[in-house]
Amino acid sequence: MSCTTAHFKAPFYRQPSSDPVASQRTSIVAMSNSNQEQDHLESIFKQKRILRSKIRQALKSMDPSLRSQEDNVIQTLVLEAPWFKSSKRLCAYISCSALREVDTLKLLSQVLQNPSAGFFCNGSMLQTATKVYVPRVEDKNCNMRMFYISRIDDLVANSMSILEPAPVDADGNEREDVMHANDAVDLVIMPGLAFDRSGRRLGRGGGYYDAFVKNYKELAKERNWKQPLFVALSYSVQIIDEVIPVTSNDALVDALVSPCGVVPISPSALESLDSLQILRGLSFPQYMNGIRLVLSKQWDTIVVCHFSEATGACPLVNSHDLCLQEVEL
Repeated sequence: MSCTTAHFKAPFYRQPSSDPVASQRTSIVAMSNSNQEQDHLESIFKQKRILRSKIRQALKSMDPSLRSQEDNVIQTLVLEAPWFKSSKRLCAYISCSALREVDTLKLLSQVLQNPSAGFFCNGSMLQTATKVYVPRVEDKNCNMRMFYISRIDDLVANSMSILEPAPVDADGNEREDVMHANDAVDLVIMPGLAFDRSGRRLGRGGGYYDAFVKNYKELAKERNWKQPLFVALSYSVQIIDEVIPVTSNDALVDALVSPCGVVPISPSALESLDSLQILRGLSFPQYMNGIRLVLSKQWDTIVVCHFSEATGACPLVNSHDLCLQEVEL
């Protein structure tokens, strides 16, 4: 009786039985895809490790005087760029000499001298951002917060001798976290270990900036804010010809600033960075002989470059692939 009842109820209460062979095939395919994806990720991580080692060695071998010269050029490019002068709120990393990062301390010191009135650079008055946020690493799980500072003295050295803001100011008040600010930032100045010409960035492996960029973009989208411009600073040896391997978690940059000039990459950068305006406004320190400026089109972007009789073409430019046109300033 019970068997008969079960037989009649089956069509109403049970899903049709699936083909066990087909289910097994599906399971095998899923496992195979998962294994392939894992192998692909492992391959990417291995390539990153090799590339990090290569770039670290290149930075270590870089002559200190050349690094200082490139710092000065990069800072001049940033300070005189229209997109920087028009910025009202920005996030910027605090450079660490031990990590051989492009210097930002001089840059931020000038910005923070008198943020309401601007400051002089190469004889011209520059408008500065009214608010500056800098990073503080919270833990080893990619958690990094950007806190508002009003002066360089707000920075203290952590256990690794890296400068960062204390979570409270001198009066004991909590610093403003950019994720809780009422207004959007319009510029984020990022570090990195290596970059390619498509905006791919190789970090140092912590994932802090990747996580911050993702979280801030989501916040801006939720609040209907315009996305900030993500700009990376790079020494010449950090920009490579090969394609940097990335995963879906890796943040791209909108533009690069190197001693060779400003390279807009993303559509938002092309909209924000007026390369012709930047080119006409440049006043490079004459740290090399025979510098001349050219305007070139490559990778669907306008590239500002400099050349030297002593060193030849800037690493950003392959003279065999480009038709270079000199521009009168």
